[in-house]
Amino acid sequence: MQKSLISQVQLGRQYAKEWPMRKELTLLFPEFRVIKATEFALQVMPALAIISVFVQTTYLGMAYLPQAITIALFFLSLPVQGLLWLGKRADTRLNPALNSWYKELYHKMVANGYQADASRDPKYRELAKLLKDMFEKMDKAFAKENL
Repeated sequence: MQKSLISQVQLGRQYAKEWPMRKELTLLFPEFRVIKATEFALQVMPALAIISVFVQTTYLGMAYLPQAITIALFFLSLPVQGLLWLGKRADTRLNPALNSWYKELYHKMVANGYQADASRDPKYRELAKLLKDMFEKMDKAFAKENL
């Protein structure tokens, strides 16, 4: 079933909060870079859009207002694109290799005292929760050994 854009953006924001922002995962998953870029864009792009409209209308005149608004809308769309990507990624099923790694990691964590339910057909969101629990609840040696 197709999700609305707003629900996908909201899912992207939740997924960005759930993903463990650890340097160890940077080489394995693009989420770290996308989340950092999206956070940066959320801070910078609104101001850049306002400055862009102001500068263009001041120096080029009101005749350039449509172009200035178009550029401002482009700047404002950049963080939304990152959140949409994160929302789609959160709802994507793991490929077979990651799926088996997820299940192997889950079983190792259960053997070490972890208590939570595992998904039969996990998505990236479940992987994010499992990895976050691994970094928070397991010792550093366990995390280093399983990455």
